[in-house]
Amino acid sequence: MQIKRKRKSSSLSILSIAGVKPYEIKDNEKYMNTTQINHFKKILNAWKQQLTNKITQNLNYSQNTTINYPDPIDRAVQEEEFSLNLRNRDRECKLIHKIEQTLNKIKKNNFGYCTTCGIEIGIKRLEARPTANLCIDCKTLSEIRAKQMTY
Repeated sequence: MQIKRKRKSSSLSILSIAGVKPYEIKDNEKYMNTTQINHFKKILNAWKQQLTNKITQNLNYSQNTTINYPDPIDRAVQEEEFSLNLRNRDRECKLIHKIEQTLNKIKKNNFGYCTTCGIEIGIKRLEARPTANLCIDCKTLSEIRAKQMTY
């Protein structure tokens, strides 16, 4: 008898942001069928919306908290906060761009396949990182090559 393990879902996971449960693959189900595509569209759109809202909130916060502190240490702390917020906003904008690229791949029916070798990336990997372009083997090789270039 096979025991099914429950998959842990953290409050920060992409699936919980989208309000979806992990996709359960059915027997003899075709890879990247309409149901799977819709599952990933929902995840990607919810993730994009969450990032967009976060950027807007941070922008509003930054504009409303500008104070000219007389103390140089307080000004330095404020500048560091602004710098950190700008870096985070930049990362979030880049991630939104990757999400948009992935949504375009879905429109072109190229989603879910490795760009290097062409094999299926896999549902579980795509749920963990919906913007993944490489299968786990090609990603591992890519990371090994990157490490070798730095030495």
